[in-house]
Amino acid sequence: MPAKLSINDVDVAGKRVFMRVDFNVPQDKADPTKITNTQRIDGALPTIKKVLEKGAKSVVLASHLGRPDGSVVSKYSLAPVAKILEEKLGKPVTFCTDCVGPEVEATCADPAAGSVILLENLRFHVEEEGKGVDPEGNKIKADKEKVAAFRASIRKLADIYCNDAFGTAHRAHSSMVGEGFDVKCAGDLMGKELEAFAKVLDNPAKPVLAILGGAK
Repeated sequence: MPAKLSINDVDVAGKRVFMRVDFNVPQDKADPTKITNTQRIDGALPTIKKVLEKGAKSVVLASHLGRPDGSVVSKYSLAPVAKILEEKLGKPVTFCTDCVGPEVEATCADPAAGSVILLENLRFHVEEEGKGVDPEGNKIKADKEKVAAFRASIRKLADIYCNDAFGTAHRAHSSMVGEGFDVKCAGDLMGKELEAFAKVLDNPAKPVLAILGGAK
């Protein structure tokens, strides 16, 4: 398996790091503001902490949650995740009520050193997935120019792009491609998953038994 640039090989000191993470966490059906399992948040912590320890100016965290289909759906807000992050990191987390646009760009432009910023659900914008559903329930496609503007706004939020969302790595969504960033790298969680695949695909110990499964 070809080598990928790791966050460990990138000088992040004084830089703003955009980190695509997977905070698509399970929610309580009766009260969506309650997160029932923090495993995916816990999985992202090592990379977040490492980047901060290496002197990054800021870590801008971006994720999706659920399937809002390109519209703002309050039950899929990442605000509850921000509170959990604060507890686990032991420091303030700035929560943005959007993920792109002038206000978000201003927040991320010159934050205090060591800032952690969590953006609102990427999938509240149809430009993230490139498709969605309108208020009448009809399937729609995102306008190409608006997709380009969405990606350009993401690019303004940081200097370095770090992908640590292995669970969505197969999707060519706007936040997953890192368009416009000169430096793009993989986080520690992504690295661990790639190493696990390499062991199986490149030089597996034989005999080999593969057990596949999963659940949504």
